[in-house]
Amino acid sequence: MRFLTLALFLIPLVAQTAAELNFTKEIGELRGLHQQLPTWLNAEAEKYLAKRPKLDNLAAVKARAAEFRKQLIANIGGLPERTPLSAKTVGVIERENFRIEKIIFESQPKFYVTANLYIPKRGRGPYPAILFPLGHEPGAKSHEAWQLALGSFATKGFVALAWDPAGQGERVQFFDPDLRASRLTQSTREHSMLGVQTLITGESFARYTIWDGIRALDYLVSRPEVDAQRVGVTGNSGGGTHTAYLAAIDDRLKVAAPSCYITSWSRLLAQLGPQDAEQNLPPFLNLGYDFPDFLYAFAPKPYLVLSAIRDFFPIGGARATFAEAKGVYTAIGAAEKMQMFEADDGHGYTLPRRLAAYAWFSKWLKGEEDDGVEPQFPLATEAELQCTPTGQVSTSLNGESAFSLNQQRARQVRGKARDVIEAARTLSGYKPISGAPPVTSYGTSQKSGYTLDKFVYQSEPGIWIPAVLAVPSGKAGKRKTVIYVDSAGKSAAAARLKDWMAEGKIVLAIDARGFGELTPELRATEQWFGDSSSVQTALMIGRSMVGMRALDIVRGVELLARRNDVDVASIQGIGVGRASVPLLYAAAFDSRIHSLQLDGMLSSYMSIVDSRLHRQVFEHVVPGVIRHYDLADLINAIAPRTVDVRGAVDAMGAVTTTR
Repeated sequence: MRFLTLALFLIPLVAQTAAELNFTKEIGELRGLHQQLPTWLNAEAEKYLAKRPKLDNLAAVKARAAEFRKQLIANIGGLPERTPLSAKTVGVIERENFRIEKIIFESQPKFYVTANLYIPKRGRGPYPAILFPLGHEPGAKSHEAWQLALGSFATKGFVALAWDPAGQGERVQFFDPDLRASRLTQSTREHSMLGVQTLITGESFARYTIWDGIRALDYLVSRPEVDAQRVGVTGNSGGGTHTAYLAAIDDRLKVAAPSCYITSWSRLLAQLGPQDAEQNLPPFLNLGYDFPDFLYAFAPKPYLVLSAIRDFFPIGGARATFAEAKGVYTAIGAAEKMQMFEADDGHGYTLPRRLAAYAWFSKWLKGEEDDGVEPQFPLATEAELQCTPTGQVSTSLNGESAFSLNQQRARQVRGKARDVIEAARTLSGYKPISGAPPVTSYGTSQKSGYTLDKFVYQSEPGIWIPAVLAVPSGKAGKRKTVIYVDSAGKSAAAARLKDWMAEGKIVLAIDARGFGELTPELRATEQWFGDSSSVQTALMIGRSMVGMRALDIVRGVELLARRNDVDVASIQGIGVGRASVPLLYAAAFDSRIHSLQLDGMLSSYMSIVDSRLHRQVFEHVVPGVIRHYDLADLINAIAPRTVDVRGAVDAMGAVTTTR
C-alpha cells in the first residue's frame, strides 16, 4: 500500500512536469505549428513545379515526352518481363447487340487477372477497341457505370475490355474467407498497404497495376475482332489515373480520355493531398513533373480531359492543366486534338461524360459522329460477370498475390552498399545544414534541482523545432548530455527527468517534425499509415520523413555542441517509439552522437516486406532501401559506438526482442 500511495503521489508530479515541457502558455504565438510540416512540404513542392520548362514546338514536346516516359517507367521500378498470357475464356453472356466473354489471363506467371471482353454482334470487324481501366468503385467490373459504358461502346461498334484491378472485384489481395471481404475494407487501403512494401524494394505498387493494363492491351490487340491500329483508352478515377499512365507509356494507344483524374499538383496538394500509393510515383515532383506531362507524352494524338465541376479532384487544377496543354497543342498545330469536357456534377463516370466519350472515340477511331444516345440493355449481376468459381482468384486459382510477388522481388534485389552510411544519406534525401541554428527563446525557469529553458530552433528554413533544455544545478564544468526524441513528444521526458538530473546530465528533449506539438491533424483513416499525406509529399519531392527528422536531431546536437557545459564526447541519443529509426539515421550522419539507446525501434525493413499487414511504419520508408542496407547494417556501420536496442518491434508493432 505504501508503494501504491507513493506511485499515486508521483503521477500528478510527472503530469505537471510533462505539461511544463510543452508550450501551452506560448501557444498563442506558436499557433499553427501542428500544420507547419504540411505547409512547408507544399511550399517546397511549389519550388520544383515552378521550374517546369515552357514547350512551344513539336521537337521540344517530343523530347519532353521521351524523357517523361523513361522516368515514369524508372519511377515504378521498370516493367516486368513479358511472359505468356495463358488467356482462356471461361464463360459467355449473350446480349442482343453484343456478347460478354469472361476471360482469365496471367499478367505475370500465376498472377491471374479476371476480365470481361465486350464484343459487338453487329457490323463487320475488325472493330476499333477501347481499353477500359477501372476506378475504385465497389463491384469492380460489375459496377453499373462501367457496364453502361462498356455495353454502350460494344453496341456502338467497339470491342471493349475491362479487368479487375489488383485489390478489387475478384482480385482482392487481402481477402479474408471468414469476412468474405478484404480485411482492409477498401481497395485504396490495400493499394497503400502494398505500396509501402513495394517502395522498400525501390518500386511502386503502380508497377503491378500498369503492367496489368499493358498485358490487358496485349490481349485486346491479339483478338481477331480488333483493329490494332484503332485502340483508345478511357477510365474514371483510378481508371482515369491508369488512362493517363498507359497513354503516356504505350504507343499502341491512339486516343485517350481520362475521367475525374486530371488536375494539377498545386491544387491537389492545397485542397486534397496525395492519394493512394498507385497514384504517387516518387520522386515525381522533385523531377519537375506535373499533370500536363501526361498529356504531352501522348501529343499530338487526340486527348479529351473529362472533368466534374464538383469533383474532389480540384476542377481549378483540371482547368489550369488543360489551358497549359491546349496552348502547347495549339503551338504544334494540333489544337483540335486537345479538348476538355466539364459536367456540373460530382465524381464518377456519369452520363454526360460517357456521352462525351462516345462522341470523342467515334470521331477519332471511326471517323464519324456518334448519335448522342446511350443504348438500353440489361445489366449483369456481379456473380454473372465473375470468372472464378468462388468469386476470388485467391481461393479459386492458388496463384501469386502482389504481396508474394513483392517478397520474391525484395529478395531478388536485396543487397548491401559498399558505403552504407553514404547510401543512407543519399536515399533518405538528407540535406545537411552547417552553422548554428537560429533560436527563439521562450524563457528560463528555475525548478527544484535544475533550470529549464524553453525555445524553438530552426532545423532548416521554414521548420522550427520546439525544445526544452534541462540543466542540473550544481558545480560548473562539462557534463554528460542526453538528446531525447520520443514519437509521443518531448513531454514524455518528464517521467525520466528527475533521474537524469540526479545523475548530473544535461537533457535536450525535442519535438522532431511530426512529433509531439508538431503532430498534424490526421484523418481517422490514418490508423494504418500515420501522417501518410506528409510522408508521400516528402517522397514526391525527393525527401523522406526519416531524413528530415534526422536533420532535426542533428541540428539539436549542433546546439549542444556549441555549449561550454556539454561534454561533446559523451552525447547520448535516446529514441523512443517511431523516433528511434530517425535517431539511428542521425547518429549515422553525425559522429558526435556517441551512443544510442533505441526503445521500441522497428526491427528491420524486411519485416515490413514479410508482414502481410503493417501499421504506422510508412514514415520509416526510404525508397529502394533494401537494395542497399537494412537497419542492422546501419547499426553495424556506426561501430564501435554503442547501440542499445530495447524492445524492437515488428511491422505491426509487436515486441520481437526485449533487449
